[in-house]
Amino acid sequence: MDISTIEKYDLQKMYKVYDKWPEIARESFESNHEQVDFHDIDHIVFAGMGGSGTIGDLFSSILSKSDIHVSLVKGYLLPKTVDKNTLVVTTSISGNTSETLTVVNSAKKIDCRLIAFSSGGKLEKFCKNNQIMFRKIPLIHSPRTSLVNFTYSILKILNSVLPIEKNDIIESLNELDIMKNKIFSHNLSDSNPSIDLASWISGIPVIYYPHGLQATATRFKSSLQENAKIHAIIEDVIEACHNGIVSWEKPSVVQPILLQGKDDYIKTKERFNIVKEFFIKKDIDFKEVHSVSGNILTKTISLIYMFDYTSIYKAVLSKTDPSPVLPIDYIKSRI
Repeated sequence: MDISTIEKYDLQKMYKVYDKWPEIARESFESNHEQVDFHDIDHIVFAGMGGSGTIGDLFSSILSKSDIHVSLVKGYLLPKTVDKNTLVVTTSISGNTSETLTVVNSAKKIDCRLIAFSSGGKLEKFCKNNQIMFRKIPLIHSPRTSLVNFTYSILKILNSVLPIEKNDIIESLNELDIMKNKIFSHNLSDSNPSIDLASWISGIPVIYYPHGLQATATRFKSSLQENAKIHAIIEDVIEACHNGIVSWEKPSVVQPILLQGKDDYIKTKERFNIVKEFFIKKDIDFKEVHSVSGNILTKTISLIYMFDYTSIYKAVLSKTDPSPVLPIDYIKSRI
């Protein structure tokens, strides 16, 4: 693995954006985006698809221990529980996602609070024509690589609504800097954990995750599918012990990755240990990935950074350009 090999296959130089992720994240949080002050919110709906949907997954994890009820919409329909104390946050990084446009149109007819984020497109035009609160955030390369600038801009803009301490945000930014030095393109050695994991994946990875890291597992699956163009599976480790684990009775090209948090619930840790014992007994090769210490934003965003780079290295190792998503383009052309 060297730069010339990366650039031979990463034709749109996606890796260069990831090399700058910590810088992009910090600049986005320190930006001059106008903040929005919403009061009496007890329910937040995050609506978005694909890379934009990851933002909702991430905020759902961050807010999981707060008093705010969070709903995720990855489709066309809002939940029936939306009311005057609900904030509907719609994100379409491209600005042209049909599902998200439908949700915005539905939300404006309901007695709820509403804000939209995009880099422009149809969503910006619709919001301006209908006096809907809108914030424009730039697209950087592609929707999936724009995750950090959208996430940290939203953290800034919705600061009054989201019960997230500034110190936790700063901690996450600092951890991105630390992670960068381990995984970026200036460290293409054996010590790079993203390269190590990408080199190990030869079949279909199944990512077992604890509930608190579901957003990370979902993003890793999506990144492998979009960037490396390979199949990937995710399973909650507790639920898998009641069904999915049985599939290991037969030989398989599937490869287990055990994604674990530093502060997992004691029973979840116990379950991971039992699963590892089972894999060792069955002579099944597996990989373990552990989060860093810190708050949930820090754990999640640093893991996503590592896994996203893993998907790029996997693409390069399999002589694949990570940027094009032709099947997605085909489906969009038919809608």
